[in-house]
Amino acid sequence: MIYISYYNSPVGKLLLAGKNQKLVGVWIEGQKYYLGKLKENLQEKNDYDILVKTKNWLDRYFNGEKPQINEIDLEPNGSEFAKIVWKLLCEIPYGDITTYGELAKKVAKILNKEKMSAQAIGGAVGHNPISIIIPCHRVVGAKGNLTGYAGGINKKIELLKHEDVDINKLHMLMKGC
Repeated sequence: MIYISYYNSPVGKLLLAGKNQKLVGVWIEGQKYYLGKLKENLQEKNDYDILVKTKNWLDRYFNGEKPQINEIDLEPNGSEFAKIVWKLLCEIPYGDITTYGELAKKVAKILNKEKMSAQAIGGAVGHNPISIIIPCHRVVGAKGNLTGYAGGINKKIELLKHEDVDINKLHMLMKGC
């Protein structure tokens, strides 16, 4: 059984999902891959401990604090490759961004490969099941191109502005938005 609850955020209504007192999902209403790979029955339970803790984390985040990711016990569902990418996303500090290419270099090194495709990284980033907390919004394209975000490019921009990223240095691409 997966327990769910909803959270009204400045970027839209969020669906939170937990199982075994671990956070398995945070999705922005209407985003691509909503509910990800979850196949189990869902039951709304607003007092489920991990979901209450997540709401508190989100309250602090949207109030301008910088809560640490490790305050929440995360268990995103995905391949081992995707989990490596998501772990690297968690290392991107508030106010910073990285590129798919930079992540590809780091993943290649971890996997002892000569190189890694930025597109493969993009696939894993795009399927991140724990939006906002695992900060996939902090990844941009080459040369600072603001490319796709499963929650919508406008929400990506809102989150980056909220984190004091100077988005004037970034470029909006209409393709893939």
